[in-house]
Amino acid sequence: MLDKIALALVIIGALVWGGIGIFGFDVVAWIFGGQGAIVSRIIYTLVAIAGLWCISLFFRKNEVVD
Repeated sequence: MLDKIALALVIIGALVWGGIGIFGFDVVAWIFGGQGAIVSRIIYTLVAIAGLWCISLFFRKNEVVD
């Protein structure tokens, strides 16, 4: 379950970075009042932690989940 949450956060982070790269628009900062707002910083931190967690997916054996 933690893997799925982390993956969802990484996908959200990828979409945010895509918005910044393509359109120059940070949707998280726009929604929560700027990049320095505490809620924005918490979201950025959670996405970063999720990205670090997802690194472990490279080093795990493939598991079959029903």
